[in-house]
Amino acid sequence: MVPLTVFTPTYNRAHTLVRTYKSLCLQNCKEFIWLIIDDGSTDNTKELVHSWQLQNSGFEILYIYKENGGMHTAHNTAYENITTELNVCIDSDDCLAEGAVEKILDFWNEHRSEEYAGIIGLDADFSGKIIGKGFPSEMKETTLSGYYASGGKGDKKLVYRTDVIKSYPPYPVFYGEKYIALAYKYTLIDQDYKLAVLDSVICNVEYQDSGSSATMWKQYLNNPKGFAFWRKVCMEYPMSRKRLFVDCVHYVSSSIFAGKKHFISESPQKCLSILAVPIGAVLTLYIKIKANNSSERFL
Repeated sequence: MVPLTVFTPTYNRAHTLVRTYKSLCLQNCKEFIWLIIDDGSTDNTKELVHSWQLQNSGFEILYIYKENGGMHTAHNTAYENITTELNVCIDSDDCLAEGAVEKILDFWNEHRSEEYAGIIGLDADFSGKIIGKGFPSEMKETTLSGYYASGGKGDKKLVYRTDVIKSYPPYPVFYGEKYIALAYKYTLIDQDYKLAVLDSVICNVEYQDSGSSATMWKQYLNNPKGFAFWRKVCMEYPMSRKRLFVDCVHYVSSSIFAGKKHFISESPQKCLSILAVPIGAVLTLYIKIKANNSSERFL
């Protein structure tokens, strides 16, 4: 059986999906499946992928179309359909780094362990510059939250065992909302497993103006239930005392946006949430201003 699934959630990104496909074709090791989760695209994504399926690319291409629901729902669909031992997400505007599949499989064959949920590797931009910080030379294993708590920065590429990630709850879906932090599942996994550190670039990334990182202020405004849920998770598994209070402030703000009347009684940190109310109220106003400004910028 093929050991790895590379899955790609996509929404109206046919223009960038081409380079993702090319990066997969250039892999010297083709022992993977490419699973594309089309989250309701209205461009020519379906036709484009179908043309690739007719080509002899050297790897299997699977395509699933679903109603638009946001990145986290695309991840849910992917995990429901992956059958390989390992999986890794490569976004539709990113590229798998040169030789990445071979690096992943060789590294896992050497370090495979029931104690590991998988592998953590590096992201770089298209010029090869590491996103954020690399790994300390002495770091051979870590959790994702542990990496950031120790001073790590920047997005990292996660390769998970499929049996592990399927054993945790799917991302929740809130009616009318389309965003849940993907770190939700990763945080739960961190409580039980570590990740083997692969000090090598797995993915080359580019951040689009229309991507979630560029529109975060509007995400706060449009997905308050999802953000309130995520902040509760963060309060249950705090990275630091300082970060805990920041999460309380954001929890208050998201709860106000969501119209939650009993958010204090529902908080895992009730006393701290009470203290955070004044700042949370100010943050609510600030988010409204920033969201409106970002809307004007993209007009």
